[in-house]
Amino acid sequence: MSTDKQSDRGIMLVSYPKIIFMWPVWLVALAGAIFLSFVGAEGGTAVVVTWTFLFVLSLNLVVLGFDFPRATSLTLFFVAVALVLGGALLVVYFPNVLPRLEGWLTSLEPRANATFYWIVALVLSLIYAGVFVISRFDYWEVRPNELLHHHGVLSDLERFPSPHLRIEKEINDIFEYLLMGSGRLILQPSGERKAIILDNVLWISKKEKEITKLLGALQVQVRDREQV
Repeated sequence: MSTDKQSDRGIMLVSYPKIIFMWPVWLVALAGAIFLSFVGAEGGTAVVVTWTFLFVLSLNLVVLGFDFPRATSLTLFFVAVALVLGGALLVVYFPNVLPRLEGWLTSLEPRANATFYWIVALVLSLIYAGVFVISRFDYWEVRPNELLHHHGVLSDLERFPSPHLRIEKEINDIFEYLLMGSGRLILQPSGERKAIILDNVLWISKKEKEITKLLGALQVQVRDREQV
């Protein structure tokens, strides 16, 4: 009974925009807004929070702007970050090495209040809400006997055969995979010339295993019936 119920349940696939990978910025903005609202911005508190926000924002924009397809590129990225941070610490703790640069760095005091962080968190929250709503009107569903494409406000539907469905998984960016398990899923229905390419599928490894298990169970059932 449980096996049949599991095989009848479809697996939903959604191709999300890259804005979803900005959740670290949203999280830091929300934390900064709450912290400054209750603790206040006296002394250098606002400066520390702002530097933290700018650092996370910079890293997040690098993730969105560039692809890091392999572990070697990931290693090079961390090496570059370590060199930049090491250079900054060298200037701060050994000011005689580069006096002009040290003076310029120490003069920088970026400062933002709680209202700024509340606005950033609110804007990103509204964007995420919009992305969630739109995803309810444009998604794919893998069923035991067919692949369905739900799209449009009126729930337009396209059907493709799911038996003998070829599946390919691609991890194009290590950071995006680390953030939300994201990757590219390529579906090739039997008899179709064009492959279906879904970018930014979340938790792609789990989805791939579920689809493989679903279609594998279907093939076993078909063979058993043929033998009977």
